[in-house]
Amino acid sequence: MQEEIFGPILPLVPYDTIDEAIAYTNARPRPLSLYLYDDNRATINQVLHETISGGVAVNETLMHLACESLPFGGVGASGMGAYHGIEGFKTFSLMKPIFEQSRFNVRQWLSPPYGKRFEILMKIMLRL
Repeated sequence: MQEEIFGPILPLVPYDTIDEAIAYTNARPRPLSLYLYDDNRATINQVLHETISGGVAVNETLMHLACESLPFGGVGASGMGAYHGIEGFKTFSLMKPIFEQSRFNVRQWLSPPYGKRFEILMKIMLRL
């Protein structure tokens, strides 16, 4: 268990308390997915709030990946971004934000060294 496991192996690590299991999980690189089998709502909420993973499935495994509207992806070393639905579109699209400043603008009026124009602009703004 030195590398990320992509099946068909299911390693089992025994624990005595849920706090031990959470500590074990949090002491290692963040998992691509976390699968929890439990019916106790307090335990489920504790695991959800105290761990970080790419995704979580409670009492299920394969449906987590098969649900096309639910983003699937990792965090940290297990991967960045997500795919499926709109999240997949965002992940695999190249967003290229562009800001273009006009050559003629008032930006230089608001930057040091301040001068007469800055003083006039501040007087106008303070009157509003």
